[in-house]
Amino acid sequence: MRGVVFDGKRAGFVDDLEIRDPGPGEVLVSVAAAGLCHSDLSVIDGTIPFPVPVVLGHEGAGVVEAVGPGVGHVTAGDHVALSTLANCGACGDCDRGRPTMCRKAIGRPGRPFSRGGESLYQFASNSAFAERTIVKAVQAVKIPDDIPLTSAALIGCGVLTGVGAVLNRAKVGRGDTVVVIGTGGIGLNVLQGARIAGASVIVAVDTNPAKEETARTFGATHFLGAVPDVAAVLPGGADHVFECVGHTGLIRQAVDLLDRGGQAILLGMAAPTAEATFLPAAMFLDKSILGCRYGSSRPQHDIALYAGMYRTGTLLLDELVTETYPIEDFTRAADDAHGGRVARGVLTF
Repeated sequence: MRGVVFDGKRAGFVDDLEIRDPGPGEVLVSVAAAGLCHSDLSVIDGTIPFPVPVVLGHEGAGVVEAVGPGVGHVTAGDHVALSTLANCGACGDCDRGRPTMCRKAIGRPGRPFSRGGESLYQFASNSAFAERTIVKAVQAVKIPDDIPLTSAALIGCGVLTGVGAVLNRAKVGRGDTVVVIGTGGIGLNVLQGARIAGASVIVAVDTNPAKEETARTFGATHFLGAVPDVAAVLPGGADHVFECVGHTGLIRQAVDLLDRGGQAILLGMAAPTAEATFLPAAMFLDKSILGCRYGSSRPQHDIALYAGMYRTGTLLLDELVTETYPIEDFTRAADDAHGGRVARGVLTF
């Protein structure tokens, strides 16, 4: 079986993976497509610590191949988008509709794969860079068969995180002003989330001028090359500022951009030990700094919602896919992602 494995030193294509059969409450999925997200690259460069060897990938879609005992909401042949959220469904947070806070869904990687007799870890309870993967039933969300799987693959991370941060966490209202720092895969989805929410001014900030056309396609009303330039567009500050890079200096700038009552939402993945600073006195004007895990999403609800929005033309998916690569070309795809040459590269099987 083909896939991409990181052994602690390098990540690369392999063709000798094996996977066990699905157990109770599990779904075996034949992966058709998987988006290459910077979180995968962050495992490789050490920004996200993770045990190795590990099968990478966490943003995918495919076709159900088999289900274990107790699974009834999907059957063999169903098209599914995969969530990374292996929440238990029974704890207090799950019961309150906050599955992203489920403690049993964080930091407990399984080992459904093997290679040469050695067990391999599963990244983000998902490992979509494998020809087949096993997920918990709650992670497999049925989608209509007419949605291209190369596009549907991006719902499970980039769309859930970016659009979800706008609608679920920040709760951007009609007429609000929004600044988005960084227009990669997450930032583009924040932009379209703000558009869907009805924001009146949506400022995209990115140092790469080549990203302007795409940013405007997704909803940006303004495109700027530097954060200080935002003051000319929003002299009083913004209602919502989304930091999508994970740079501590940009986090400080995001806070400084806020209007009274504004909120900074942190989406970029900074190093685990990185520290950011801000002026506490400035926060007394009802300003807020919000963390956001996975778009504060409810995947079974939200993936179906976004699939429906795609079918009506409200949510853009096809436009996110800059290029597709066969899984064997992982190295080239990773290099393009590092170089900022793609909004989202999608690996296919």
